[in-house]
Amino acid sequence: MQIPHDGNNPNDLIIYLQAIQEEYIPLSEEKRKEYFLEKRCKFNTKSLDEIENTALFIFLNRTCFNGLYRVNSKGLFNVPFGKYTNPKICDKETILRDSKLLQKVKIINVDFEKTLDYIDENTFFYLDPPYRPLNLTSSFNSYSKEPFNDKEQIRLKKFCDKITQKECFLMLSNSDCKGANPLDDFFDDLYSKYIIERVWASRSVNSNSEKRGKLTELLISNFKNDKLIDLNYQFISNHNKYYKYNALLCKTKPI
Repeated sequence: MQIPHDGNNPNDLIIYLQAIQEEYIPLSEEKRKEYFLEKRCKFNTKSLDEIENTALFIFLNRTCFNGLYRVNSKGLFNVPFGKYTNPKICDKETILRDSKLLQKVKIINVDFEKTLDYIDENTFFYLDPPYRPLNLTSSFNSYSKEPFNDKEQIRLKKFCDKITQKECFLMLSNSDCKGANPLDDFFDDLYSKYIIERVWASRSVNSNSEKRGKLTELLISNFKNDKLIDLNYQFISNHNKYYKYNALLCKTKPI
């Protein structure tokens, strides 16, 4: 499929996705699977221009199993075909709204530690890493070919310390391993000096439909009541209430 474009106009992406949708929707399930695998193979060539690459990324996300994004050790997208009756491949309104919102946004693709080069006194960090597996059978965290294991979780925590030392606010989400295993204190120990909240969240991604539903996740932050924590002091948790060992010294975020 060859569609002329300038690479910066969201309408070019819309035209490309509409063409894919018109080709895909009328197909039988067997032909849809063949079409999906063909586009997945093309996407994995990593030789496409920006519009075609983006269009195929959206198409694969809308038609793959459970809308997952996963790659193998070679960095190739490997999520299988998903069975959907009428997937919305081209969402024109959302694309146009997103394009408008992103006009003043700079997107960078770097290791998280390098983002410190872009901060100022008004920076707020929201960190959403690959979640730590709740058990051995839920060990999906391969969003990239590099594993995000416990060593990386610890490196991320040290990065959070650097953010706090620079007096920037942060919030981080992750799985609540302790909710699945009361003896698993990995995050409670790792972030013992931070504010840890447990919140209910819905999970729709699981190969076993009976295991989908609500469970607790962690929200970890370095502030309370608009004031930063001081890493020289420590919070302890008890039924989601937080107490201090000593007098809490907080630093007000500069304006």
